[in-house]
This record gives sequence, structure tokens and C-alpha cells, in this order.
Amino acid sequence: MLIEHIPLSKLKISVCNIRHREPPPDVSDILPSIKERGVLLPLIARPEDGKFGVVAGRRRYFALKAVKQDTGAVDDPPCAIMAEGDDAAAIEASLLENLARRNPEPMTEHLSFVRLIKEGKTVEQIAATFALTATQVRQRLALGNLVPKIRALYTAGEIDDLTVRHLTLASVSQQRKWLRLFADPDQSAPCGAYLRQWLLGGQEISTEVALFPLKDYTGQIIEDLFGKERLFADLDLFWALQNRALAAKRETLLKAGWTAVEVLEIGQRFSPWEHVRTPKKKGGKVFITVSHQGEVEIHDGWLSQKEARKRAKAEDSETRKLSDTVGNDAAVRHPTITQAMQNYLDLHRLAALRLALIAHPDVAFRLAVAHMIAASGNWAVKSDEQRARSEAIRASLANSLAQRAFETAAGAVSALLDLAQDEDIARADEDRTVTVFTCLLALSNEDVLRIATCRMAETVAAGSGVVDAVGAHLAVDASSHWKPDDTFFALVRDRATVGAMLSEVAGPTVARANIAEKTRTQKQIIRDCLAGANGRAQVEWTPGWMAFPFRPVGADGAEAVAPAGNTGDPQPVAARPEAGDTSVAAPV
Repeated sequence: MLIEHIPLSKLKISVCNIRHREPPPDVSDILPSIKERGVLLPLIARPEDGKFGVVAGRRRYFALKAVKQDTGAVDDPPCAIMAEGDDAAAIEASLLENLARRNPEPMTEHLSFVRLIKEGKTVEQIAATFALTATQVRQRLALGNLVPKIRALYTAGEIDDLTVRHLTLASVSQQRKWLRLFADPDQSAPCGAYLRQWLLGGQEISTEVALFPLKDYTGQIIEDLFGKERLFADLDLFWALQNRALAAKRETLLKAGWTAVEVLEIGQRFSPWEHVRTPKKKGGKVFITVSHQGEVEIHDGWLSQKEARKRAKAEDSETRKLSDTVGNDAAVRHPTITQAMQNYLDLHRLAALRLALIAHPDVAFRLAVAHMIAASGNWAVKSDEQRARSEAIRASLANSLAQRAFETAAGAVSALLDLAQDEDIARADEDRTVTVFTCLLALSNEDVLRIATCRMAETVAAGSGVVDAVGAHLAVDASSHWKPDDTFFALVRDRATVGAMLSEVAGPTVARANIAEKTRTQKQIIRDCLAGANGRAQVEWTPGWMAFPFRPVGADGAEAVAPAGNTGDPQPVAARPEAGDTSVAAPV
């Protein structure tokens, strides 16, 4: 590089100077020195269009012009002459000279870095030249993602740095939509942190929280160079993959010997103060929390305070008994039946049994004889009162096809005695018994057997072991007269039970994919499968609770998925088993 004194008339601002398009700068601070002593530090120039373009030393050049305008003459300034045509070196020299003096504007840096890239420089080379990181260079280059109008607003100072930073994440269509809001005086364009929420729909999930390999994600990934983050653009695809990975993680923990692994609903917090530290060998559980941002946290070795107290009182005896039942696997969380659900099931099962019993008078008669020999249940004799624990259960029973059919048949039987409008036939009164006896003497054996059969059906106690025994003998099919209704789904509140039902109805794959969803969502999937709605194939399903003999939910071989804790009735009751049966609930 040669040093020569070049006349001011042969100098101009080089097109490679990063500030060549800016207006003349304020040189009042250096003007007195240059008037007195001239230019001491050489300008950097290069041959350009028949003159010498000043690459570095722009303020000294304008100061010389000011001195010449005042005095009429100036000394030729010293210039370091660069080789002709080396644009990249010239741009670097200009930018370095300005960086040493003061930081250039971001857009100025952006334009200069873009020109260096076009000259063949790499991001790493630019970063090394200007003592920056590669990320800082990429951040400046990212400003090129902005449409020209936004770049102009930023250069004019009408948009702040944070707003521009977030706009680099936006697509062209989003930028144009934002510009329309910005230009409309009746609208308020989101800026700063609010703009990020507006662009990402209020939810942003980083690739760092994924439990699955990123190669499995086929959607778009948004890169926030300023925040050094990579975000998922397709949240539905993310959650599908994350739920699948959650289910696999749960299975791994169960195989590791944990008694239960409960995946809480998305956004539900785990409260350590409501639980007691319990090691794995003493029945401790694992709780998995999932935030709305997709973050997964595992809390291992805990029991709820209620479970810990119960376990302490029982001295682990129930755990050992259950372990003998289910084999070598540790005890797992079981679906439970609340008292309200038990009442609902008892009444509907009784209705189905009564209707079936009418068609088998020989069985009813033998059952009556059995009651006479060994008094039990309602054999006083009186009809079961069918007490419902809520108005919803009462209304559900009233709409039952089995209940209506039985009431019609019972009305016809009462008419045989000609006492339908009189007092209760079963009233404990001797004169009443004589009156009924007299009526029966006038009836045929067939009619008397019909009356006896109906009375036997009316006196079976809801929820008793008799219902299961007789129902199994008659192979009662409750599905012929009963389908899961709104009351049924409203009474299923235990999350483990809903998970087991979902696995039975929709299959283990769907259950695993929705393991962290709210119970309301899981119930809706079950409803859709039963109705064949929302694109799901219709499934015929009757819960084991309504089967004869009774089967716990999840005990029919379907793979169940253990969900979060019980949010139902504060006094859950186990399924009512046969006498001597210890399989009160199926492992989930």
C-alpha cells in the first residue's frame, strides 16, 4: 500500500465507504485541528472512476472541504492507496475505521455485511475480521428478512430495535399484515414483546424441550437469531410427537420398577407440600408434569399425603396382596368407582336383570324359593326402592329402555290381581294377604307364575351379589337396553379410569397419544368413537361394569394408560366384587 499526497479535487467518497450515502457529518470537533495542522493520519483511498475514492477517513475529507471553503486552499492530504478492484478489502477498511470511532447503525452493518457476503466472504471470516461472533453477524444479516418498507421505518427511527428483532421471525405475509396495522391510525400494531406473542400465537415452544429426536419432526422450525432459540412452528405435530415420547418414557419408568407413573394434565403443577417423599421400594410413585411450553419435569419417589397415611396404617399388607394377584410387577394405580357411579351402575344393572328375569319364570320361582329358605336382600317381601343419589341418576334411570319395558310388564301383572289402583300389594297386613290370596285363587297357574316372577324381579336388591349371580346365569346383555349416557360420563371423574376406558374404546395407540390431555378431551374421544363422529370409526362398547359377570374397567386385556391423579369423588370406592374375589380393580 503506497502513501501519496492527493489533491482534494481528485478525492471523493468511495462507494465502498459504508456511509457514502449519508449526509455530510458534523466535523466541528476536528475542524480546528485540521485548520491548524492539516491532516496528519492518512486517508485510505483507492482508484475509482478516474478519481480516488475515500474508503476510510470520510470526516477528515469533509473537514478539508470545509477548510478549503473558508480559506480557499488546503494542503494535499496524505492517502494510503489500496489496490484497484478489491471491494471486499475496501468495505472492511471502511467498516473497521468506523467501528474504531463509533458503532454504525444496525442497518448500515447489515448492508455492509451483505456486500461482503456477495464478495465471497463467509460469516466466520466476517466475524473474525470485526471481532464479532458468528451469531452477531447472522443477526445483522437477518435484517435482510425484512420487507423494504420495514427496513426504511427502522432506519428512520420509527421502529425500535426489539420490534425489528421480532419482525425478523415473521413471514413476508405477516410483515405486510403488521405494516397495515402500523399504517392504520385506528389500529394498534403490536410492538416489542407483544409483537412476539402476536407472531407466535401466544405460545412458543423451543426445540430444546423435545423428548423426541428432532429428525422425527417434519414441520417448519423458526430460528430466533437474536434470542439464540429455535422454535416449533407446527405445534400440533410437536404435541403429537411429545405425547408419544411421554408414553414411552412412562413405560420405561414402569419397567424400572416404579409402582405407578402419573402424567399430569398439561399445565397442572406438582405440589411437593401435598406429597410425602417415598422411595421406590416402599411404593413411591413418579409424577410427570408438562408445561404449556412443552417442558417436561419428572418428580420421582412421591406419594400423596392421603396415600402415605393409608400405606402407613396398612403396613404394606394390601400392597403385598395385590402384588400376589398381578404377578411380579409392582402394584400400579387402579381405576376406582365413586359411590355415585356405583349407585348408577347398580340401578342400571338391576333394570337389565329384571327384564331378563321376566322371560325366565322358572329361574325366578327357584330364586323365590331360595329366598324363602335363606332370607336375604329384600325378601321381607318388598320392592327395591331404587334410591338414586342425584337427580341426574334418577332421570337417567327413568329414560332407561329396560326400566320402561319392565314398568310396562309390571303394570300388566298388577292388572291381573285387579289391585293396580289399590294400596301397595306388598303391604305387611294379614287382611291384605287374605284379599290377595283370594284373587290368586281365581287366576290360572300361568298368571300366578307371571305374578310371582314379577314380584321376584321387584324384590332383588340393587348392588347385591344376587344381581351378578343371576345375571351371569342368564347371560344378560345390558347393551341391548343401555348405552353410556351423559350422566355416565359425568360420573366418571377418576383420571386413571378415563385412561383405561380410552384404551379399551379407542385403542392403546390413541390412549398413549392423548396421555397428557384433559379428562374432558379424553371423554370426548370416547364419545366420538361410540358415535362414529369427528372422523372416528364407530365402536360398539359396553364397560365391564355393566357386564354379567362384572368386570373391572381395563381387565379385558386392553392395554391401559396410567394418567394423572384422581380428581373425582373425594370418597372413591372400589368395584364391587363377587364374594371371595380379590380382583377388585384392574391394573392400569
